[in-house]
Amino acid sequence: MDPTRLSVRDALSEAVAGMLRRPGRAALTALGTVLGVGSFVAVLGLTATISSQIDGRFNVLTATEVTVEDVAAQQDEFAGPGFPADAEERLRAVAGIRSAGVMWTVRLDSATTVGALPSDSGTTGATTTGTTVVAASPGAVDALVPTLREGRLYDGFAERSRQRVVLIGGGLAERLGITTLATRPALHIGREPFTVAGIIADVERKPENLLAVIVPRSTAEELWGPPSPGGASMLISTELGAARQVAGLAPLALRPDHPEYLKAVPPPDPRTLRSGVTSDLSSLFLLLAGICLVIGAVGIANTTLVAVLERTSEIGLRRALGARGRHVSAQFLTESAALGALGGLVGTSLGELTVVAVSVARDWTPVIHPVTVAAAPLVGLVTGLLAGLYPAWRAARVEPAEALRR
Repeated sequence: MDPTRLSVRDALSEAVAGMLRRPGRAALTALGTVLGVGSFVAVLGLTATISSQIDGRFNVLTATEVTVEDVAAQQDEFAGPGFPADAEERLRAVAGIRSAGVMWTVRLDSATTVGALPSDSGTTGATTTGTTVVAASPGAVDALVPTLREGRLYDGFAERSRQRVVLIGGGLAERLGITTLATRPALHIGREPFTVAGIIADVERKPENLLAVIVPRSTAEELWGPPSPGGASMLISTELGAARQVAGLAPLALRPDHPEYLKAVPPPDPRTLRSGVTSDLSSLFLLLAGICLVIGAVGIANTTLVAVLERTSEIGLRRALGARGRHVSAQFLTESAALGALGGLVGTSLGELTVVAVSVARDWTPVIHPVTVAAAPLVGLVTGLLAGLYPAWRAARVEPAEALRR
């Protein structure tokens, strides 16, 4: 008697017939793989897309920012302030600088209040404690890249003449009850009155200053004294591509006698930043995609095992007619692999649509690597194949005589 054989065509036709016999259950079985593979494609596509956006934002903002810190007290406890009084003028000879200025947080008593003085219209604003007061030269204010809601920024004249003017953020203005500058509102910091020159709607750098009161540097020195040792810093806005060169020249231009009193902090390497962010995003979201794939594999394994138990009589009849154990095993492996591959194809399509939809909604350029699209259906097939190993092994061990008695 010739040994029985199971061709690839026969195995595929039996697998398709098994899925079509219960299409609802087959669809629910493949749903886990659809979600897993879809998450896999969407995660990799969105990670690549977000990485390209990070590069763009880094180039237009972070790559043009240099911070110079005062470390004079660390070098010599009797050195005094590290920044000279004419710090901004000294940096004008350095090429590639758009704006620069010194700023620090003013040391105030904890009981010092900040509040709105009665205006010409008779309204009285609120008073708050714990508000940060920042001393900043006009160049430092420009380096913040502020967007004014109303009024104007103070200039070099206000700095030289030590005028009592302030800039406040929109959030702080609302807390103090200042809604417009048409009524010529004023603030008091402790017992000192100040005119509100402008209300800032937003800043591109150091957004914490939106909740602070910004005063001219010279005015702050006159009222509250110089900054504490190491408390001042200089914010420099540079041309694109000039940040590292400016960071190397700034300490020497500011303090040619003691450049070691100042420490310039250049922007980080964009490739390192992108690699770190991309790695973190990939690790997090791929873990979620892996969990979805495991859930899908468990669903396929459970459904295939139930199918083996339900079709025990059919398996016994096949074995009695000459089918070998490996033929039965191949049939169920093919069925689970087909469910996985189908789920992989549908999941790949849904993942691509997700990436495109998110990119369109955020006005981004979608980025999907071809390798991801090509590998995703294979991931679904392998998931289904692995999920069907145990049920196929159980089916191959069914004894014909015992199965036919059921």
